[in-house]
Amino acid sequence: MDTMTTLKKNIATALGEEKALFAIRNVKIFHMTDGSVEEGDILINGDRIVGAGACCKDLPAEKEFDAEGAYALPGFIDTHVHIESSMLTPGEYEKCVLPHGVTTVVCDPHELSNVAGTAAWDYFISCADHMAMDLIIRLSSCVPATHLETSGAEISSKDILAYAGRKHVCGLGEMMNVPGVLFRDEEILKKLLYCTPVDGHAPLLKGNPLNAYLVSGVENCHESTCLEEAEEKLRRGMNILIREGSTAKNLEALYPLITLKNSPFLAFCTDDRNPADIRKRRHIDGMIAYCIEKGADILAVYRTATMSAARIASLPDRGIIAPGKRADIVLISDLEKCKVEHTFAAGKKADETLFASLDLPPVPETFLHSIRREKICVSDLVIKKEEWRGDVIGIIPGNLITEKIHAVLPEKEGILYGDEEQDIQKLFVLERHGKNGNIGKGFVQGFGMRCGAIATSVGHDSHNICVTGTNDEDIVLAVNLLIEKGGGFTVVREGKILAFYPLEVGGLMSQAPFEETAKALEEILAKVRETSCKIEEPFMALAFLPLPVIPAVKLTDKGLVDVEKFCFY
Repeated sequence: MDTMTTLKKNIATALGEEKALFAIRNVKIFHMTDGSVEEGDILINGDRIVGAGACCKDLPAEKEFDAEGAYALPGFIDTHVHIESSMLTPGEYEKCVLPHGVTTVVCDPHELSNVAGTAAWDYFISCADHMAMDLIIRLSSCVPATHLETSGAEISSKDILAYAGRKHVCGLGEMMNVPGVLFRDEEILKKLLYCTPVDGHAPLLKGNPLNAYLVSGVENCHESTCLEEAEEKLRRGMNILIREGSTAKNLEALYPLITLKNSPFLAFCTDDRNPADIRKRRHIDGMIAYCIEKGADILAVYRTATMSAARIASLPDRGIIAPGKRADIVLISDLEKCKVEHTFAAGKKADETLFASLDLPPVPETFLHSIRREKICVSDLVIKKEEWRGDVIGIIPGNLITEKIHAVLPEKEGILYGDEEQDIQKLFVLERHGKNGNIGKGFVQGFGMRCGAIATSVGHDSHNICVTGTNDEDIVLAVNLLIEKGGGFTVVREGKILAFYPLEVGGLMSQAPFEETAKALEEILAKVRETSCKIEEPFMALAFLPLPVIPAVKLTDKGLVDVEKFCFY
């Protein structure tokens, strides 16, 4: 049906002159515009709402769904997420989150892009063509994130220009290279000019540097960790994406921001949340319920998840239930608890029948062989006192920001070691893309491990192998297993492999069903507890220790980084 014919049919349907293709009957529409509740029906043609409200009750439809008095709200929008960090392929990801009312995700695939380059974009775009939810792709702006690490690929401004404007592509992914912006690096500035809107990434940025960062065209930030930081950014016109991920948990600190006055400038995001965590704490629906329970205004909370999120994400065709808008609809039996009963994505009910009808593309074979380095031995892990210059990385629970810990480390014959009494253990980041074989060496405080080692091929954002442990032998065993198997998570204790879960797609994702991945993650986390590790999400925490764009100190394959000075120690 051509555009003119479709428009005429939709107008005729709204007038009751023609049958709607589909109707959701007997709903209580919770209007995001004024907070009122209206009993009535919703008429849908294809992926568009053509009528809503009490006036639609007697209008005909070819097919109907009885909502049995449930509240109808617009589909929820996750305004910033890396699907790879769920460890699921896009098809499994939507099966996991659509039942939670999430009908749109704004995805920056920079995890896989750092491994596979623009081939990652091709894969996500092809997946978006076949998904039930709307997958909005932001082009990864920082591959690699900085010059301080070794990435598997490099993406230039020319690459971004070539993809800007393609189907499913809407904007530039998080601009993490704040120094590159402030120092007016021309390659960075070209990226900002070639593709809009621009997502931000500005932890602790304030004052004139914040002004300068915003002048570049950046529109939002998901890295605020306290009210004072978020409030200054709001005053500067920056939209705040309130994040609650598996590692970075900012909702408790930031929910007081959610008022009717502030709500136009707020949205929710998860950034990085795994399926075990989703099963435990839900998704955007869980964030909504938490904020309402804490006393936030209910309309302001739901606006943050829908109407405001749509504006901030530059998606004007959704966010409210109204004629002409995309038919992304969530049916909820309890507004305060955000109890999702049914989800409709583009007018289709999200259920097993719909998922079975989707024909998603296979994972490219090239993504399945991404670990390209030689195995290591104990002698590779020696940290000489004469070579050591730096601080111990101090983990802050629930936060990606780390502390600089000035500690005296045990020494024997010029060799430095971890210290159980100070909760300090060795940390290594090993280049795994087959480029140089680097091994970054450091120390970390906060894991609380009394024995063993844990390792992961997920290491934001260049995704080199990350490992920490209490003894070199277990560390070697953990690393070499990941090299042999092509990526994943592993736990080792006293020379035995306690658990391993493969992430064969770029060393980041599993092709298994999301239920299987969630169960496996729960099981491997239980094994980590046998090392006495006290961190709730140890693999996620470990994976963020190489990220040199978040203060204060991080470790990459090239060495220890003072993030505040943006240089090596």
